[in-house]
Amino acid sequence: MSSPLRIGVIGAGHLGRIHLRCLQSLSDRWDTVGFYDPDEAAAQAVMTLAKEEHWAATPSAFPSAEALLDAVDAVAIVTPTPLHALVAEPALAQGVHCFIEKPVTNYLAEAEALIAARDSAQCVVQVGHVERFNPAFEAARAHLDAPRFIEAHRLASFNPRGLDVPVVMDLMIHDIDLALHVLEGEVSRVAANGVAVVGDSVDIANARLEFSSGAVANLTASRVSITPMRKVRLFQPDAYLSVDLLNRSAQVMHLEDVDKGVERDPYGLYLDVPGRTTRRLHIEEPQVGEANAIVDELADFHAACSGQAPCRVPLEDGLAALRVATEVMDRIEQSLTPLL
Repeated sequence: MSSPLRIGVIGAGHLGRIHLRCLQSLSDRWDTVGFYDPDEAAAQAVMTLAKEEHWAATPSAFPSAEALLDAVDAVAIVTPTPLHALVAEPALAQGVHCFIEKPVTNYLAEAEALIAARDSAQCVVQVGHVERFNPAFEAARAHLDAPRFIEAHRLASFNPRGLDVPVVMDLMIHDIDLALHVLEGEVSRVAANGVAVVGDSVDIANARLEFSSGAVANLTASRVSITPMRKVRLFQPDAYLSVDLLNRSAQVMHLEDVDKGVERDPYGLYLDVPGRTTRRLHIEEPQVGEANAIVDELADFHAACSGQAPCRVPLEDGLAALRVATEVMDRIEQSLTPLL
């Protein structure tokens, strides 16, 4: 293990405080120098949390983002999305590695500019698509074999925090990233619709992504649901995978050919299709660990920054998810525009 690198957090809101908490368990990798947030209430909330949870060391509140960048090797950018590029650009100009929460930026051009800045600085930029590190998804990953169809439901209870951000950018983008990660080919067609229920931005959305390989992803996201849900179902030849990202469980159902004359298990489920070999349905529940996905992605960020491993969620992946999410939003806007 290499020596700890110095890291700071910019943005000490709800998610920023979670990052600061998670970094406490990574002291062998990260020396958490401090944080910056212009909101004094947010800074005080960090101090209160550190005291209540008995952190080994209370991170220092820096007077400015510039002062923090001067003191670190890497920074976690957990500000509102419109500020991501404004923070990352000077960080990269100073040679500071960047972990940027999703969505990576507000606009595509900003993310494209960051790629050039990253390459010039020869720094690591990792995007916070945390579901890649969800232990339920990790457990199911070993059973994936060219899935052809994905169906995802990401439903959240109403929370006034973040209502200014469309649900596509807030929630659906997680499943857009997973679809892009596991399905083969490029997105060739997008269809979507949505509706604003509580505020002015879209609260419920559905998107159908068609890929050049013929694969399809059907994604639904809502933030006005009574019962929370984060489920992904994946279908591939001879197998079906169900992944509960919220409750951290996975189930794999696959079919196996049964040779003629083999005695059948009286408790087994067999499929006898005319003209085909008899197949038996096997149900398996992969063991899911107790890992903290944010801790794991920050550990992965350290491995990339210290040259121990390639970045698992590079800036290009964040840009790809943002590009599809932007197209989904365009299609929703078109569906809401009345025909003259």
